[in-house]
Amino acid sequence: MTLETMTTETMTTTDLAGERAGGSRADGRSRDDAWAVMERFYAAEAAYVAAGGFGKAGYDEVAAHLDPEVVLHQAPGLPFTGTGTWRGHEGMERFLAAFSEVWESMEFLEQEHWGDGDTVVVRNRVRFRARATGREVDTLILQLVTVRDGRMLECRPFYWDPAAVADVCAYRPAGHGTV
Repeated sequence: MTLETMTTETMTTTDLAGERAGGSRADGRSRDDAWAVMERFYAAEAAYVAAGGFGKAGYDEVAAHLDPEVVLHQAPGLPFTGTGTWRGHEGMERFLAAFSEVWESMEFLEQEHWGDGDTVVVRNRVRFRARATGREVDTLILQLVTVRDGRMLECRPFYWDPAAVADVCAYRPAGHGTV
């Protein structure tokens, strides 16, 4: 396994300038390997959120990076997790609608990844700005991702500090009162 660290600036430069004819990249990786797929997905996801999400942003660019049988497993207790499991293109669109209602913006500050082929573990340092409060949180999210045929098939994110994420949104999960 290799370790690569990328900032948002280098991620964009690598993704856009690194492509070569025939579906491979200048660095020799396939356009369909898990990290290449996630680079494109993260860019589409951030653009969708920034545009306002459901009803305000086009979903086609996000959907282009998702397998028809995609499954997202979210941890409970966050303002955008809903049932915790989101399936297929429609489920992901519903998830991103809820996610976009909560977040005004998301900025990838640092990304590291390990893996190759169809599996990657990504460590994201992300800054979110909450729509309801205007407050920001800088947090870490670790994701285990698998891809199939150049599209995300499954994603399991793990938030370093879910309480801080919920707090910046002034969100209290059911069963958690204030003291």
